[in-house]
Amino acid sequence: MATSVKQLMEAANAAVPKITPAQARELIAKGNTLVVDVRDAPELEKTGKVAGAVHHSRGMLEFRADPESPYYDKNFAKDKTIIIYCASGGRAALAGKVLKDMGYGKVYNVGAFKEWADNGAEIEKPIDTGM
Repeated sequence: MATSVKQLMEAANAAVPKITPAQARELIAKGNTLVVDVRDAPELEKTGKVAGAVHHSRGMLEFRADPESPYYDKNFAKDKTIIIYCASGGRAALAGKVLKDMGYGKVYNVGAFKEWADNGAEIEKPIDTGM
C-alpha cells in the first residue's frame, strides 16, 4: 500500500520533536550543536540563514549526513544535537526523520526560518554578488 504525504508527515512529526526558537537557542548555548537549513538555494539567497547554520538542501541531506558518502559533510556527527529548519517546518520534519533513521539521536525541528528570525535568531544575510 502506498504512503501518503500526510502519513509521512505524521510519522516525521511523531519521531522528531518540535521545539521553539527559545529552546533552540538554549540547545545552541550548551554547545556541540549543528544547525541545518534544508531550504533550497533560491530561498537562502533571498533571506539569508541563521548565523552559524550549514545549508544542505533537503534533496542532498542524506548524502551530506552519511560518513560513507563522497559528499559527506564533516559537520555532521552522531553525538551532536541537530536542529533543523526550513520555510514552514515540513521539510525540516521529514529531514529530521531521515536523520533519526540514519542513527542521529538528538534531532529537533525548530520549524520556520521566518519564525525563528522574528524571535531573535541572528541572521547571516546573503552575499550581494551584484548580478
